[in-house]
Amino acid sequence: MTELEGILAVHKPAGWTSHDVVAKVRGIVRMKRIGHTGTLDPEVTGVLPLCLGRATRVVEYMQELPKEYEAVLRLGYATDTEDVTGTVIEEADSVQVTREEAEQALNSFVGEISQVPPMYSAVKINGKRLYELAREGKTVERKSRTVTIHEIEMTGFDASGAYPEISFRVLCSKGTYIRTLCVDIGRKLGVPSVMVRLVRTISAGIPAADCLTLDTIEQLMKEGQLQNKLIPVDRAVSHLPAHTVSDEKAEAALQGQRLSARAVEPRVESDEPIRLYDSQERFLGIYKRQAESGAIVPVKVFSR
Repeated sequence: MTELEGILAVHKPAGWTSHDVVAKVRGIVRMKRIGHTGTLDPEVTGVLPLCLGRATRVVEYMQELPKEYEAVLRLGYATDTEDVTGTVIEEADSVQVTREEAEQALNSFVGEISQVPPMYSAVKINGKRLYELAREGKTVERKSRTVTIHEIEMTGFDASGAYPEISFRVLCSKGTYIRTLCVDIGRKLGVPSVMVRLVRTISAGIPAADCLTLDTIEQLMKEGQLQNKLIPVDRAVSHLPAHTVSDEKAEAALQGQRLSARAVEPRVESDEPIRLYDSQERFLGIYKRQAESGAIVPVKVFSR
């Protein structure tokens, strides 16, 4: 049986870690070489792209793409985990926030923002993950990081209960903590807050509609149809510009040789990675222009 190759878009269920999903899929497809493009907390559901076989080599390029989430935050109290699974550490006597104020607060986060990673996160400090330290009751200083909020839109506002809730959709860069964003939105409104629910709706350019459940994946594997549902490697990095190499140089490209800039069409104008194809539209791999020489050199070759 030919080893599977491509991107498997999984709908991650609640209660599973990303590692649990990878382990489950490894068992279903009977292969070890599987990687994912960004972890999701256990209670978060939604898009979890898994790279199978040689597709693991493009994980770094897929991770650069923005991610989209749908979230609900609750105003009025805060927890040590920044979501409703944690222990309450702060509570407001009352919350008086209007829809307009909530919308203004959300919109103020568009653009580059600074975030401090939460203690309950997988960030490593001195070789230890923050959540491991947090479970030991320790709090350490964390460096803030810059992330980008490309779009944010309020999709609901409910002030009928004791704790008003704001629903929103956000398109953001990799490394953005939505839990922390929820806390910071509350802070902007002058009240403590927590994240109630989170769904990842797009990751690596893959929408939720393209995802398969674990049960469906198992069934397709039994039927021998799973390869047909995998996203081809080159489509997963379609944000990289596409170029074609001349027929007489295609074999040289696959052998990892340097190519003259004249052998590639259209002309490569930047030093950013490109997708390279032969005249039959066969994907050869990811290449880039060498700044010093102008030659086109291989980065990740996908020879058959």
